[in-house]
Amino acid sequence: MLILTRKVGESIVINDDIKVTILGVKGMQVRIGIDAPKDVQVHREEIFKRIQAGNPAPEKQDD
Repeated sequence: MLILTRKVGESIVINDDIKVTILGVKGMQVRIGIDAPKDVQVHREEIFKRIQAGNPAPEKQDD
């Protein structure tokens, strides 16, 4: 695993066409922005695992 350090506003470029930018840091949370071609799927890990297991996403509940 490659480990990099970035500051807010700085980016990482992957394979010339994917750009990951650090948008903000608050406590233990990091906000990132991802610019990628439309044919590249980007998912949070827990959603990706659900997709791999063949489980649909849970339906939204009205509050």
